[in-house]
Amino acid sequence: MKKAIQLILFLILIIISIIFYKIYLNEDTKPIVNLKTQENQNNITTENNLIKNLKYEVKLDQNNEYIITSDLSEITYENNIEVVRMQNVEAIFIDQSNIPLIVTSNQAIYNNSNYNTKFIENVRIEYLNNVILSENMDLDFGKNLIKITENVNYSGVQGTIKADNIKINLITKKIQIYMNDTTDNVKITTK
Repeated sequence: MKKAIQLILFLILIIISIIFYKIYLNEDTKPIVNLKTQENQNNITTENNLIKNLKYEVKLDQNNEYIITSDLSEITYENNIEVVRMQNVEAIFIDQSNIPLIVTSNQAIYNNSNYNTKFIENVRIEYLNNVILSENMDLDFGKNLIKITENVNYSGVQGTIKADNIKINLITKKIQIYMNDTTDNVKITTK
């Protein structure tokens, strides 16, 4: 009986080892593809990487965290800075109150040196029971500022707002809502 149990445990160990090898060590399953392109007459070769299901987790300080994921990403280098062009993006910003601000968009450009991100196309921002829809959003950690532009539509518990721009200070939570043309008015509808 003791030998049978040892044999079964040994077989389980072998099966787990094979599964571990196939998942984590097998080179065929890694989705990284190196691309080499040449620019016009300069013959400069750049290497870009296409990556599926990319995820960055950034601990900004003890109380703030930033997580960004994408279905497909291309890593490029501009002036020796890693810039990631992302498709089908979801980002989560968690501050000291531990309430997430969730951003989704069709595309984003993420700067890996300062974590600044530009969200493009069908941007959706969710915070508590509030939703903001727009075409562009810039998240600037150096200035602690979120700038939302182009076809901005806010919907919340109190009503809706249509404007050209919204600026949100990440530290003070101060919000500015304004139009590009000072003669236009922000449209507010209450429930």
